[in-house]
Amino acid sequence: MTNQQIVLKSRPVTHASEDNFALRTVPVPPLGDGDVLRRTIYLSLDPYMRGRMGSAKSYAAGVPLDHVMIGGTVSQVIESTNPAFAPGDFVTGYDGWQECHVSKGHDLRRLDPAVAPISTAIGVLGMPGMTAYVGLFDLGQPKAGETVVVSAASGAVGAIVGQLAKLTGCRVVGIAGAKEKCDYVVQELGFDACVSHYSDTLRDALAATCPEGVDVYFENVGGKVFEAVFGLMNVHGRIPVCGTISEYNDPTPTSGPTLRALLTNRIMIRGFIVGEYAARQADFLRDCAQWIREGTLKYREDVVDGLAQAPSALLRLFDGRNFGKLLVRVSPDPTQATRG
Repeated sequence: MTNQQIVLKSRPVTHASEDNFALRTVPVPPLGDGDVLRRTIYLSLDPYMRGRMGSAKSYAAGVPLDHVMIGGTVSQVIESTNPAFAPGDFVTGYDGWQECHVSKGHDLRRLDPAVAPISTAIGVLGMPGMTAYVGLFDLGQPKAGETVVVSAASGAVGAIVGQLAKLTGCRVVGIAGAKEKCDYVVQELGFDACVSHYSDTLRDALAATCPEGVDVYFENVGGKVFEAVFGLMNVHGRIPVCGTISEYNDPTPTSGPTLRALLTNRIMIRGFIVGEYAARQADFLRDCAQWIREGTLKYREDVVDGLAQAPSALLRLFDGRNFGKLLVRVSPDPTQATRG
């Protein structure tokens, strides 16, 4: 049995490209005692992967050259000598950009297709959803009546942040790109307003939609978007920093607002890594799964077929060509045929 993998061939200097990756075929190793062999069904593509392609110091080590690219996955167990997992089980883990994987299964979590579509385990009920949940509630701490602004509002994290803020009773303003995305954020997700970051008068447009200023800004983008929102922050405002995707391909970070406003308005800015909030996972899964069942929490998936398409699909994240949570369907999803 063979396994197709996509490995990191070279490190990008500025913009990542398909040339930074290579496709290879390797044999699947025999199973030892306690091993689990699974076949990848879905692979998650996320902005953090650009950072893992580099060698600069960060919160996590970069992917070594000629190693399989990191990534969250949903898989089905094919063979197992581990009593905790049986053939046919659906699991989520971090198997990376490959068709199948063998391990002891310590990092796997079993999924129940009857509870939610298995793809959601790496989307709205996975790392992106939990990032939104803990970033907004634990760091942003929104209160009813406050104004919350969310950048990348139609993306996997931002779309959830805005909906959770609405459930809290906040006024929610999104920032997105194309008109189609802005319309989706307001008409489908229920945001109060959405402003395009393509606008030449972004700050003025935000000021018009946030007449009482901004209490919480959930940061996914950085750059000019951050500068536009920063000047509208209220006293004791909070800014959870999830990502700065506009800067990921830029080797020379741009200058930002002066720090004086932080002092004057006593603004709290805090970067966070969702992996540090593992203790909140049970709360997140309980609450968000219930809201999905009730129809109050909506999500959108952008699915690309075929492992070989992963490099080109990843690049879509950095120029706004994705719409929703970006997934690669590596192999057929056997649960789709059984859904109503």
